Amino acid sequence: MATFSPDALKRGLSPVAWRMLAAFSLGLTALALLAAVVMMVARSNAARDAALVREQHSWDVMVLTRSLDASLARAESALGRYVLSGDRKTGTIYSDEWRLARIQLRQLVRLTRGQPDQQPLVDRLVHILPEREQELAGAVTYANMRKGMNAISLYYRAGESPNVRIIADTLEQIATNERGHLGQRSEATFFSAERANGFATLLSVLGVLLVCLAIMLGWLVAVAAVQRANAAVLADAEADRATALETAVAERTRELQESNERLREESATRARAEAQLAQAQKMEAVGQLTGGIAHDFNNMLAVVVGGLDLARRKLAHRPAEVGPHLDGAMEGADRAAALTRRLLSFARAEPLLPDAVLPARLVVGLDLLLDRTLGERISVHMDVANANWPIWADPHQLENAILNLAVNARDAMDGTGRLDVAVADVTIGADDPHSITPGDYVRISVTDTGCGMPPEVVERAFEPFFTTKPAGKGTGLGLSQIFGFVRQSHGDVRVESTVGVGTTISLYLPRHHGAARRQPALEAAPPPRRGGGSLSILLVEDDPRVQASTRAGLAELGHHVRACSSGTEALAILAEASEFDLLLTDVMMPGMTGPELVAMIAQDYPRIATLFVTGYVGEAGQTDDFTGHEVLRKPFTISALGNALAKAMNRQGESSSDSAAA
Repeated sequence: MATFSPDALKRGLSPVAWRMLAAFSLGLTALALLAAVVMMVARSNAARDAALVREQHSWDVMVLTRSLDASLARAESALGRYVLSGDRKTGTIYSDEWRLARIQLRQLVRLTRGQPDQQPLVDRLVHILPEREQELAGAVTYANMRKGMNAISLYYRAGESPNVRIIADTLEQIATNERGHLGQRSEATFFSAERANGFATLLSVLGVLLVCLAIMLGWLVAVAAVQRANAAVLADAEADRATALETAVAERTRELQESNERLREESATRARAEAQLAQAQKMEAVGQLTGGIAHDFNNMLAVVVGGLDLARRKLAHRPAEVGPHLDGAMEGADRAAALTRRLLSFARAEPLLPDAVLPARLVVGLDLLLDRTLGERISVHMDVANANWPIWADPHQLENAILNLAVNARDAMDGTGRLDVAVADVTIGADDPHSITPGDYVRISVTDTGCGMPPEVVERAFEPFFTTKPAGKGTGLGLSQIFGFVRQSHGDVRVESTVGVGTTISLYLPRHHGAARRQPALEAAPPPRRGGGSLSILLVEDDPRVQASTRAGLAELGHHVRACSSGTEALAILAEASEFDLLLTDVMMPGMTGPELVAMIAQDYPRIATLFVTGYVGEAGQTDDFTGHEVLRKPFTISALGNALAKAMNRQGESSSDSAAA
């Protein structure tokens, strides 16, 4: 950095020195401005915070007046019920509400202290509230003495007192005054915030200016250093620069070689990634559907585990009763094994192998297989006269889709009826009512004369695991498989159904502009109760096997059980007798779910504890409806059931204690 002596000043300063001196002067000026702005920002923030505190004070006063009015209303309402019913608990509510009102009045006195417009109104409340309490005291005294008629007379006389209107008007005036203050304080808060934001913006501008000055000073210093350097230093610098350049070139060459090697590796793996893409897409869909199949599988496991656990308990002392439980466990295990086989079939690790296919030829080749699959009582008719275009799809997946539709149609017709399979070339325009992408398609329609589906069932027909078949006769995977296959083939599916007439499911697959290959021949293919003793439990479970197993487990634990299969039945039972200690309910049930049932009875039966039982973890992990309740996963042992009951009863006891304390 240059120094300035008196002699140098006499000789005059160089241009570089003048620029540095000017930059330093500007920097000092900017620093002074920055300090001043920082102080102004601090003051503006303090003023804004004070305005916010005053605004919050107004809100507190307004809320407190409403709370005091509500407490007085609840107290007089409780007194009215007390003089009519003579229930001591209602009288206690009256006393509690008056006590709360006095506390709120003291808070209001504290908040309005020093406000000239509010102080007289609050002082009026301080004098009137004791008078009002004294007016109601006679009714309370007679109610305590079980003199209902006298208490009612005094209560109605107190209701006609002018103090009621005075108290309400006074509270309303306090709130009105505070709303006026709130408007002024909100405006002050707004202007304080605007001023603080303006100063903050100015502070940012000054910060940018300082950065620019720092850059300028650095540049001036660098220029001065370069001017004072001699030729030898410049030569050395150039030599060093040349060496660094050579090093950088070598490093860049090495990086390019490494990048080239990585590109070769990526090119080698790209073919494998493309080959696995279809399988990955299919397995992603399988992963989304796994939770649903787990629900049915856990229901069956609940029968197995419950039956085996009961058999083990009865084996030593009551061996004659072991057989039915072992039979139930075996039945559940067999059904679980069958369901597992269906799941493995659904999730097979085979990628889609699309090819150019003539749908008409493929459908005609399915004629014999459909006859043997559907039986003699169903007549199959095929219409492929209007189908000439090929499609690009996996022929085996297309065969499975048509067979699935045919089997569903057979079930809808109860084994007797007419099945029409039609293939036609169609052109979809932009005005299509089904919102299918415009273009050329081959439509494959399967029409039955079965029971048909109502609109709400049609909307859910392609949901995974949704089925209208009885328990044990379907998993709801067929249509979801068909939907996934058609969408992967860039097509669409449409359903037309009339209840009592029949159903038509149409697959729209895009036309392939190319020749179709020749199709090969087809081949056929103990908890304690709150007061001690056993519990009275209402069990809600729609699966009869799970219901029987759970009911037996509860009886083994020594409890009294009443079971039903739906939320509607549970509500009817509670309307007849509400002496139950605990509600044990499944989560996913037709008509009304477990959380919906609990929400409906929460207000009318608050003393009944709740225990949810579920076979699908996702149900309890993706909703807030289970907050505050115990959840027991299927399958479970009797010991786990007993522990869950104990936790549910303890949670209910803690909730009741917290409510009493509040």
